[in-house]
Amino acid sequence: MRFGIFIPQGWRLDLVGIDPAAQWRVMRDLAQRADADEAWESVWVYDHFHTVPVPTEEATHEAWTLMAAFAAVTSRVRLGQMCSAMAYRNPAYLAKVAATTDLISGGRVEMGIGAGWYEHEWRAYGYGFPSAGERLGRLDEGVQIFRQAWSTGEATLDGKYYRVDKAIVRPLPLQRGGIPIWVAGGGEKKTLRIAAQYAQYTNFSGDPEEFARKSDILREHCAAVGTDFDAITRSANFNVVIGATEAEVEDRLAALVDRLTPAAGADQAKGWVDSMFRTSQATGTPDKVIENLTRLRDLGLGYTIVNFPESAYDTTGIELFEREVVPALR
Repeated sequence: MRFGIFIPQGWRLDLVGIDPAAQWRVMRDLAQRADADEAWESVWVYDHFHTVPVPTEEATHEAWTLMAAFAAVTSRVRLGQMCSAMAYRNPAYLAKVAATTDLISGGRVEMGIGAGWYEHEWRAYGYGFPSAGERLGRLDEGVQIFRQAWSTGEATLDGKYYRVDKAIVRPLPLQRGGIPIWVAGGGEKKTLRIAAQYAQYTNFSGDPEEFARKSDILREHCAAVGTDFDAITRSANFNVVIGATEAEVEDRLAALVDRLTPAAGADQAKGWVDSMFRTSQATGTPDKVIENLTRLRDLGLGYTIVNFPESAYDTTGIELFEREVVPALR
């Protein structure tokens, strides 16, 4: 199993209480920490503009700006977003941004891409909120533009949603064949079909039953479009609250609720922690986390990307995961 780690960027209220002037230093130091530790193959950020579980005035740093910055201050880890919302940027423009970032990094960029879902920020930024069908149509056409741009240096598409006419994307990414594409989302009729047709990686639910179901459907789509199911690496994201004992896990969960409450409110904070962290397959003692992730590995999970909600303030959870979990699953 391969491992990536999310860097806190504020979206999940994971920089609360840190002065904005100091936030880049925190993010940079965590990225460099991961760069120096062979446990991690990659570092990741989210592509969002407004915080969760509720929009607040707390910072949410922009994903592709961070990609370029991390490219300049790291040397080994790969750099990904989970995931860029296709309609937030013209895809020919985003192909250019990603290619430039790939050059800065020496060929380490991953393109996580999806249809987008966070209605509040869509509308706030003036994008409207198109139907799921339109958002998925934009995803499909945008990925076609990426593939052309990164293989030939030029893209032309007269699509339903995007029209580009010999858009020049030079220089090409450094990576031979272009930047790897991660299609994120578990939509069974369209998203997984797009993944089957274009992706080197997928990213969907880490619940074992859901993971197995989505994998079977992905296999069916691969057979239908004539691609190799086994060539697609399946990944999932996990929130991690890990402790040496169950009591320590509970203390960490309580501390997370306390930190989120001033910004999100008590009910939202508790609900968010209960639904997103307490039930995670990566919450518990090391033995429990290893047991859960081993089951998923046996179902075909090849890449695990983890988020430690307290990492901007405390890296002991990361250290425990590096020491106990990663060696057991590699």
